[in-house]
Amino acid sequence: MFLQEAYTGLIHLFYPRLCEGCNKPLTNAEQIVCISCALELPETGYHHLEGNETALRFAGRIPFVHATSYAYYTSDGLLQHLLHGLKYRNKKETGYFLGRQFGYSLRNTMPKPKAEDEGNALADWLPSIDMIIPVPLHAAKMAKRGYNQSMLIGEGMSEVLQIPVSDKLLARVKNTESQTNKTRAERDTNVFGAFGVSKKTDLKRKHILLLDDVLTTGATIAACAQALAGVEGIKISVATIGIAIS
Repeated sequence: MFLQEAYTGLIHLFYPRLCEGCNKPLTNAEQIVCISCALELPETGYHHLEGNETALRFAGRIPFVHATSYAYYTSDGLLQHLLHGLKYRNKKETGYFLGRQFGYSLRNTMPKPKAEDEGNALADWLPSIDMIIPVPLHAAKMAKRGYNQSMLIGEGMSEVLQIPVSDKLLARVKNTESQTNKTRAERDTNVFGAFGVSKKTDLKRKHILLLDDVLTTGATIAACAQALAGVEGIKISVATIGIAIS
């Protein structure tokens, strides 16, 4: 153990791990971003609120139990930088980090259900989740990137929340164009019929947490929810790392 710690210390001395936010060396206790930058992540803090901004973007569009997002996403913010590195620069460890942070945030801000709250969907939505399902990539894009960033985030959340995560039950059956620079109507059309459920019996009467990286118009998650709606007795909640704001 001592030799391993000494070796790790030497590696960090000559090849220091740098904060993704400010580019300063990280301490042994810090991961991905330093404490100062972590405090600058604009967390929403509204996981316990029924009418939060994330939920309002899906109201009247899909049936869901609850919806929430970890932090606000802006075009020049730290979260944008982190997710860009995760998606396009092979920074896979960032996915685990963000997933764990989201998990801690959910676990720490959700009130513990009381006896009088039994049957209250908002009070027990998180404890009743059976499985985390990340929004899938098409096989062609998966082959090119080598990983699904939402699955990495889901694995980080699963570690903290002790809820299983699976990328085997929902599939992207149509290789859609990028949603970037499309209008809301164009986004809806682009992902219409893009997803399918591979094993409906495994999802029967389950409460699943549908997970994506960034929420803009919600078209992709809505398309996933529509595909899942054919499963008997399924309940859906929604979570995203970021919620885009102008």
